[in-house]
Parts: sequence; C-alpha cells; structure tokens
Amino acid sequence: MSLRIHIAQAGSTRKAAEGLRIGVARFLPRGVRRSEYARLNYFDVWLPILAPSRDLLSQFKSSKMSVPTFFRRYRTEMEQTEPRQTIILLAKIANRQPIPLCCYCEDETRCHRSVLIRLVREAGEK
Repeated sequence: MSLRIHIAQAGSTRKAAEGLRIGVARFLPRGVRRSEYARLNYFDVWLPILAPSRDLLSQFKSSKMSVPTFFRRYRTEMEQTEPRQTIILLAKIANRQPIPLCCYCEDETRCHRSVLIRLVREAGEK
C-alpha cells in the first residue's frame, strides 16, 4: 500500500479529504492566534522537530548555501533520534490516513518538504 502523504503550502485552501495537516515549519505564523492555525489552513499540528534548525535555515536564507547543500545538511539533521522516530511515526500514520506536510515556502523544489516527504516514504518502505 502506498503512503497517503503529500505537500501543501501552509495557509492554502484545503482539499477534500486532505487529512490532518502537519506543520513542519521552523516558526509559527506571525500575527495569528494559536486557536486560528487550523481554521486559517496553516496546520492542525505543529512539529518543529521536522523543520531545519535555526542555524541551517538562517544560512540558507542568507544565500550562503546552495539548495543541494541545504538539502544534504537537512537530511543529516533528520538522522538524529527524535526527528527519525517522528518520521517513522508519520509513515505509519500515512499508511492509514492522508496527511499533508505544510510549510510556508511557495516553491517546494527549494523547500525542505521535498526532502522530508522522501524521508517519510523511505521510512514507509522499511
């Protein structure tokens, strides 16, 4: 059975039967009350453990790092015990119900979500 997992932009319109939105951004949305995150389609649950570290994100956003280097370093961060176990959990959940991984980035080819979804799929294959 294939995992029912996909990428969505936080704040975008939800699709029918989309499932539980998992926020994997490093920071919470500014100016939005916690009680409004789900209603405004940001996410239902925030898992910052799956976001790039502040240091990695800062280096990448300051253009001091290429996308391939950012992705490689992010993958290394996700090999730590807590993120790795959370990824395994998401793979198990996605085997039973759909879940979108949400971040604010418009261009998912430059977003850590494109790596994270592969890591979850890899975990689901094991």
